[in-house]
Amino acid sequence: MSAVNAARPTHPGVYVEELPSSTRTITTPTTSVTAFVGHTRRGPLDEPVRVGSFTEFERRFGGLTSRSAVGHAVHQYFANGGSVAVVVRVARAGSGRAAGVTLKSTEGHSESPVLEVRAKEPGVWGNGLRVVVDHDTPCPDETFALRVLGARGEVRESFTGLSMDPSHDRYAPAAVDAGSRLVEVEVVGEGRPDPSGTVSKPFGRELPDLAVDLTVKIGDVEREFRLHDPACDGEAPCSVAELALLLERKLRALPDAPGRRAFAGAEVTVSGRRLRVVAGSTDPDDVVRFLGECANDLGLEASVNPPVFPLEGGEDGAAPGPRDLIGSEAGKTGLQALRGVADVNLLVLPELASYERTEDALTVLSAAQLLCRERRIFLLVDAPDSWAGVDAARAGIAAFDAVRGDHAALYFPHLRLTDPLTGRLRSFPPSGAVAGVIARTDAERGVWKAPAGTGARLAGVRSLTVDLTDREAGLLNPLGVNCLRAFPATGPVVWGARTLAGSDALDSEWAFVPVRRLALHVEESLQRGLRWVVFEPNDENLWQQIRLAASSYLHTLFRQGAFKGSTPREAYFVKCDSDTTTAEDIENGVVNVLVGIAPVRPAEFVVVRIQQTSGQFAL
Repeated sequence: MSAVNAARPTHPGVYVEELPSSTRTITTPTTSVTAFVGHTRRGPLDEPVRVGSFTEFERRFGGLTSRSAVGHAVHQYFANGGSVAVVVRVARAGSGRAAGVTLKSTEGHSESPVLEVRAKEPGVWGNGLRVVVDHDTPCPDETFALRVLGARGEVRESFTGLSMDPSHDRYAPAAVDAGSRLVEVEVVGEGRPDPSGTVSKPFGRELPDLAVDLTVKIGDVEREFRLHDPACDGEAPCSVAELALLLERKLRALPDAPGRRAFAGAEVTVSGRRLRVVAGSTDPDDVVRFLGECANDLGLEASVNPPVFPLEGGEDGAAPGPRDLIGSEAGKTGLQALRGVADVNLLVLPELASYERTEDALTVLSAAQLLCRERRIFLLVDAPDSWAGVDAARAGIAAFDAVRGDHAALYFPHLRLTDPLTGRLRSFPPSGAVAGVIARTDAERGVWKAPAGTGARLAGVRSLTVDLTDREAGLLNPLGVNCLRAFPATGPVVWGARTLAGSDALDSEWAFVPVRRLALHVEESLQRGLRWVVFEPNDENLWQQIRLAASSYLHTLFRQGAFKGSTPREAYFVKCDSDTTTAEDIENGVVNVLVGIAPVRPAEFVVVRIQQTSGQFAL
């Protein structure tokens, strides 16, 4: 139906006018984006990076390593149904070093450094990078190209037309730093970096006599050959390009040292009027060197560079300590790096389980819970490694009284899985796998469903470090410890849904994980969905729109089963009127909205009474 301007009717009839809806919709944010903070093999330091799969985590953070509990936690998270993770790499302050190499130039009167190439992130991973420089560009006398190779010689990144002139459109630091995920460069001198390999002097209009014997050397291997033999090669080359093809063919025909491809893969290219010879190997020791007076006559006595420039000196950062994990709010390091990230709902700190001093772990947990309260995040806490049995857990849980908050839940015992690095069974903290179970439960049932029960299976888990009985679980559950159990027909599952404030002694209204997480979800949704209210006229019309928007959102949750009660009146209420917002509030620019919900509490205890009758038969 098309809109018609009905302001001034001109003839008898029915006029139709479309009016914009005054109802504002409150959308629901995601509930299961999990943040992992700790040590990884590589990756940007103290910078939140969003990944959507473990493959992407491997590409950005280097995958699994025996030194990183975070890598294994992320792997278990995606294996159990997780979909989005935010990873923050943290290292001990002052540790770690980026690999690098300084490229030099001989275009002036002497050799001097001109360009530093460094791995973009600290770590030994950068020692596997190689860079190749050539002048084969549209402007071979002014610009250069830079290629970044991996450890196996594969081209990872390539940049061409680079200039050392800051006013140039392809100024090297600007072009490389913006386009590379592997390296960054810094100009430290004047002139272009020399090309890789052996580079000749510029040839004149006429080529010199080519019927000469050349001697080349790679490492300790020397080979001699006739550059141009009319009987075998036909007419002599007439251009530098033809000379390059001839020389390349001659080099590739030479016998290589056993197990090497220095000659077989040699390349000869043209840069302006120069020849550039690169050995076929990416080993920095495989340098093609031309020896003797005949080589000098051909202008091949110029600077001898390796076929590649290897990056060296990279060092992994040491595992972070408690202060490194807590970080600085001003510098946005460690945990504080999450303050600027939207949609993070769960937080995992798998390294705390291995801390020898419980006090150190509690210090980090205290700071983490403060962040969680401010950012509406729920923290998953691993039981310490030292809890080898039920008695140790009952004795150790008293230390957590100082951090018994309703924004966290503790899980015990640890999991036994096959380590992908060794193929052997070993124990892992459960938080990564539990986060995956929560994400899967949210997607299948909703945030109001307790992430526990026979449907909360732990995928890939072979066994648990402590096999709990019903009686033992009954001792831990009232203390606010969520047990992981293994049942014959089901396998390992999450068998608890209490927050750290869920101890029977505390009698908290936020005793259950789904109740706390549902409230956080509603709070975040309403805060985002009511931002439009700011600066609107504070009157009855505004209050009515607020009531309509909030009620519509809560009614959707009610229909999905998030609240108890058979009617909306029993499930929730929204009050925004002159009772909640007084004349004084209006004068101060304040509008008060009162929202109440009746969350569904999980059926933690199911009591079945069976009565046996005798002497009666059903007909």
